[in-house]
Amino acid sequence: MAGNISNQPGRLARAAKHVSPLHLLAGIGVTIVGMTLVTPFAFQTLGDNAFIALTIPAGLLTLAATDLAGRAPQKHALWLVFGCAIILRGYLLLFDPLLSSDIYRYVWDGRVQAAGINPFRYFPADETLAFLRDGAIFPHINRADTAVTIYPPVAQFFFLLVTRLGENVTVMRLALLGCEAVTVTLIMLLLQRTNRPVTRVVAYLWHPLPLWEIANNGHVDALMVALMMLGLWIALTGRALLGAVVIALSILVKPYVAPALAGIWRPWDLKMPLVVIAVIALCYLPYLSVGWDVLGFLTKGYLTEQGISAGNDLWLLSLWRVVFGEHQGDVVAYVVLAALVLVFKGLSVARRSDRATVCRLADINMLLLVALLLLSPNYPWYFLAITPFVALCGSAPTWVVSIGALLLSEQLDWDFYIPRMVTKSILFGGLLLALAFTALRSRMQRMSDEGLSR
Repeated sequence: MAGNISNQPGRLARAAKHVSPLHLLAGIGVTIVGMTLVTPFAFQTLGDNAFIALTIPAGLLTLAATDLAGRAPQKHALWLVFGCAIILRGYLLLFDPLLSSDIYRYVWDGRVQAAGINPFRYFPADETLAFLRDGAIFPHINRADTAVTIYPPVAQFFFLLVTRLGENVTVMRLALLGCEAVTVTLIMLLLQRTNRPVTRVVAYLWHPLPLWEIANNGHVDALMVALMMLGLWIALTGRALLGAVVIALSILVKPYVAPALAGIWRPWDLKMPLVVIAVIALCYLPYLSVGWDVLGFLTKGYLTEQGISAGNDLWLLSLWRVVFGEHQGDVVAYVVLAALVLVFKGLSVARRSDRATVCRLADINMLLLVALLLLSPNYPWYFLAITPFVALCGSAPTWVVSIGALLLSEQLDWDFYIPRMVTKSILFGGLLLALAFTALRSRMQRMSDEGLSR
């Protein structure tokens, strides 16, 4: 009897080897769907820690699914991947946004513009806008009495266009899912271009980060990612200047994808930066009636609120302060050093002689990871910029950060709160370890190749 029991794990392992990758992929898909079905109720009952406890394992299962999808029959695997992706997104549309109320501001900004009013002029709670208030959107707007809009012009154009179809959260989320469809199409085109299995798109489609932050919370970052990917596709197919224009538009949704421009720029080509500056100026032009206030809440409170002005939430600076203490001017010094690091890294990427698509995508992925490390965002949706690269590059650092970003779903509203410094240390410490592991493995591979060539 004891011998039979001790042999059981070995038998299960041998049996698993005989299960087809497609069947294993289907099992993972069913598991992810099941976990997603219970997550809204777990969140409403037990809070954000229950959400994290369910979504991080779902991310790890997506990592396993990516390997299996590459070995499964392509046609059947794609039907399975897209079938589950549609079910997951359709289900999450049934629930009001769970983790963020930003989408209500999107609808409000579109409504304000439709009334012929500059969204950078008034707080939502300003009495001038009282005639636009309703019971469905206005009560849910965050910072309604303290902040004008923070969102740049291209985001504002999008809000205006979408709200002409319907001034509600569902229409806005459907429009953002349309942006996501563009991203998915471009991921598949780039996978084909780099001779990788298109079934790797499962890495994006089943990943819990875009699933929750777009289908449920409805973040405009979906538009930013779609424009960034479109710009990269255009540039990588030989039209770099036009690609830069589209990436400039993505920066005017949210600016933290700006490092991607370095991946398509050739050093000392002045046309591209001049074109980017021109695009930004033209897009801001319709809103300049408020002068410098066009920068919205960004310069009047957001940097302070996010702990950037004081340096409290800049992870690397916080670690420095733990060891060496806080000093006057250390935030300015950190910002200057961070900018220099990004410029140096960007120039090194731009000057690379290897312009193959695979290398350029890997370089852009790394630039975005470095930017996220230095900026240390407080919210998980800021990490959506790297989610296409889990399918395109699949590097350990990208998986670590995209899954680890779910830890930032922690909120102060619940009784059991993990300090942000702890969650960021897990997230960015994991990134640094993954980078070190990747560099070590690459070095060992080179040494092995050199040994074989002798």
